[in-house]
Amino acid sequence: MVKLIHTSADHDDDVNCCAFSSSLLATCSLDKTIRLYSLSDFTELPHSPLKFHTYAVHCCCFSPSGHILASCSTDGTTVLWDTQKGQILAVMEQPSGSPVRVCRFSPDSTCLVSGAADGTVVLWNAQSYKLYRCGSVKDGSLVACAFSPNGNLFVTGSSCGDLTVWDDKMRCLHSEKAHDLGITCCDFSSQPVSGGEQGLQFFRLASCGQDCQIKIWTISFTHFLGFELKYKSTLSGHCAPVLACAFSHNGQMLVSGSVDKSVIVYDTITENILHTLTQHTRYVTTCAFAPNILLLATGSMDKTVNIWQFDLETPCQARSPEDQLKQFTDDWSEDDVSNWLCAQGLTDLVGIFKMNNIDGRELLNLTKESLADDLKIDGYSYEKEAMENWISKKKRTSPMTNLVLPSVILTPNRTLKMAIDRWLETHQK
Repeated sequence: MVKLIHTSADHDDDVNCCAFSSSLLATCSLDKTIRLYSLSDFTELPHSPLKFHTYAVHCCCFSPSGHILASCSTDGTTVLWDTQKGQILAVMEQPSGSPVRVCRFSPDSTCLVSGAADGTVVLWNAQSYKLYRCGSVKDGSLVACAFSPNGNLFVTGSSCGDLTVWDDKMRCLHSEKAHDLGITCCDFSSQPVSGGEQGLQFFRLASCGQDCQIKIWTISFTHFLGFELKYKSTLSGHCAPVLACAFSHNGQMLVSGSVDKSVIVYDTITENILHTLTQHTRYVTTCAFAPNILLLATGSMDKTVNIWQFDLETPCQARSPEDQLKQFTDDWSEDDVSNWLCAQGLTDLVGIFKMNNIDGRELLNLTKESLADDLKIDGYSYEKEAMENWISKKKRTSPMTNLVLPSVILTPNRTLKMAIDRWLETHQK
């Protein structure tokens, strides 16, 4: 079951977007403001509303740590805010000066994408606030954007209906017509899709549009096999253009909001409708799931934001997120572990794990010692330049253990990198 637990009616005009961090809810509106609320009791923070934009605010999103909020506007700017103090950290102007319709952080917080009405897309360095790369689509306005969970790809959607896939260097990998009358939103599931091919990454993508449809796609990309976007299915239920879609954090649900004033929650496995919510009195423009708890926010042109809570219906849902993850991982096959490694950017370890028959249960029992002794994985982190210099001198042993390295391919420590990036976010002036 799902129930309405709170309604916010603080905006003076249409609500355009809402977004969650682990502790906050952000909303933005045609009234030029962004509002911040605490998830503990849904009270507005003392420094809210955030005011800077001179025209409508179209989109807002949190960095993965939740310490920074990005907002973008018709005024041609993307603004970064300190969520704890409400202070402006940076104002980044779209090179063309065109209205900015969408913005998204990369999963590791290093980059931010902004897409504009003239079709330009900019990849910003989120630490230096400098422009990194810039590109554009052939036709239409950019109105949607989503990063793959591993950050290697991002997808943009245009008002002409094209889905365009870019790599992290802003190279266009693929573009195709997805919705005849224009795309309105897209989102990746954070959970990889099971697949048996070694080294192959599968991610589920949802897109929605003015054609009243929600489409499900699978995306794969490896340096060996290249890129592939596959259409999977179309979800039915809405009788008018679909303006928003979002996956739940565990990937088990997909929510959509429509011009028909309804919100529909789907089961992503069966693709059946779980709930239809009809509280809003005008178009539903935005919807978002909280990352750590079963909360859903929906925003509308009726100037309200509704907060919905899902009841704990099954023993699996009633467990803590840590217990759910452990139970889920415990049931993984060897192929599931391989897919998880690929999703974490650890494709080079797939062969070693398969050779040692590591399934979900074995994965949960791995220790630093077993990684070094049984799997012959070094288990230490080094500066990339120093390790490359070590290997260039034809040394094939670990600098720490002196054991022979089974491979000289370096694997990025993404967890450490994210921890460093989050520390930098917290301590930036």
